[in-house]
Amino acid sequence: MAGTTHEVTNQAPPLVGYDVFGADQVLTEAVERHLAPELLDPVLAELGELGRAAGSAQVQEWAAQANENPPRLRTHDRTGVRIDEVDFHPAWHRLLGKGVGAGLTSAWNRPGGHVRRAAAFVVWTQAEAGNCCPLSMTHAAVPVLRADAELAAAWEPLLTSPVYDRELRPAPLKAGALFGMALTEKQGGSDVRANTTRARPLAEAGAYELTGHKWFCSAPMSDGFLVLALAPGGLTCFLVPRVLPDGTRNVFLLQRLKDKLGNRSNASAEVEFDGTWARRVGEEGRGVRTVIDMVAATRLDCVLGSAGLMRQAVALAVHHCAHREAFGARLVDQPLMRNVLADLAIESEAATALALRLAAAYDDGGERERALLRLAVPVAKYWVTKRCPAVAVEAAECLGGNGYVEESGLPRLVRESPLNSVWEGAGNVQALDVVRALRREPAALDAYLREVGQARGADRRLDGAIRELLTELADLDGVEGRARRLAERLALVLQGALLVRFAPPEVADAFCAGRLGGDGGAVFGTLPSTLDLASVVARARPPL
Repeated sequence: MAGTTHEVTNQAPPLVGYDVFGADQVLTEAVERHLAPELLDPVLAELGELGRAAGSAQVQEWAAQANENPPRLRTHDRTGVRIDEVDFHPAWHRLLGKGVGAGLTSAWNRPGGHVRRAAAFVVWTQAEAGNCCPLSMTHAAVPVLRADAELAAAWEPLLTSPVYDRELRPAPLKAGALFGMALTEKQGGSDVRANTTRARPLAEAGAYELTGHKWFCSAPMSDGFLVLALAPGGLTCFLVPRVLPDGTRNVFLLQRLKDKLGNRSNASAEVEFDGTWARRVGEEGRGVRTVIDMVAATRLDCVLGSAGLMRQAVALAVHHCAHREAFGARLVDQPLMRNVLADLAIESEAATALALRLAAAYDDGGERERALLRLAVPVAKYWVTKRCPAVAVEAAECLGGNGYVEESGLPRLVRESPLNSVWEGAGNVQALDVVRALRREPAALDAYLREVGQARGADRRLDGAIRELLTELADLDGVEGRARRLAERLALVLQGALLVRFAPPEVADAFCAGRLGGDGGAVFGTLPSTLDLASVVARARPPL
């Protein structure tokens, strides 16, 4: 009979129909650790609802559709009128609407807002990472607009609204708005001071006319954009609305969409300004200083996004190995595979613990916490985003050939995994920013040392790593050439301190052995076999 040789056995069931938040012990514990007790019940319920949505078959299907049907540029309508619009698959709008409704743009005005949003960002990244880009920039635009009380009053209620309004209309007529940004140019990249886009003052107070070309414009269908351009007084920050108050389209010429390695559901464009109306934000000549709060917030989102991608990759790998058998035993019970899975799990846990700690510093807002963020954000951005591609690739290998097939979900994670390291300043930019913070802001290093000092005496390997770090920090002459090494050591010590304080002993023991004690190799799966790796893996397993 046809098909009798095709009995399907020894395959893992799909990882679907589960609570992405509730299944993540590391994330739930971090939320409980950093939120005030009176907030816990409503926030846990809120995150559980989002987690169940993220793990549902419906949302997983939307994510696949949004990536299989990437955005398309329409420069003109059928009559030849220039419209400069981007068409998205309906699944994109459903995902983005769910993210807006879940509070991913409204951290600034809620108690515990940054921790609860950070947890939601980690969860929603696991649903579909591309739509998190406009969510991130909209969130991060709020502190920049607060530099101008009039702009903040007009725009902040729209940016923090739980309503996703996709129509292009004047801002006062909208129920909610999204923001993008266009900072970099083809000749400068991260060196925004090399920008050549010009801003000519107009008669209207605070209004300018922009002329120039931006190499990367993120989320080009947003309602407003933060843009850097050269005004008479120097490099300045501007708000460019997509639609002008009278209902006409601003001059916003989309030249092409970028054909990207990953993040394919999301549009990134080159845009031309040719007499484009803009409103100044902050003082002339203070553009970098004005926009820096947005950059810092989006850099933290790079850490959160990478933590989410790592968690998803580890969950898929552990889930597969818990169901797959080879050579007479489940993969998860075989010593070498267990070592690999445990190594991946502690990398994921360290990333999540660090990301949520930084979100809690935003909520605190005190002087010492702000100083900690000045150093710890570029440290975390450098290290966590660098570790993400390695985790994604190793997790895919845990599935063998299945992990190389699109249906497994791992190839999309692998393509997505390098993005956060490149976006908002690549590795060298972050490492040099760490050096600047160390040289110019002694309070930042003091706050960092106070943070890691809370774990001293709990683990000899961590204590030894702290001593070595202090020796390295004592001499910053010629540090630029070793800035990456220094950023790495700062990140590992901070992660180790957090895990020693808050993680189960078996997790902290494995991290300190493999990352601080020199008892681990250059690839995953090289932890000492004497550790309690089974408990580490069990902690990371989704409960299906």
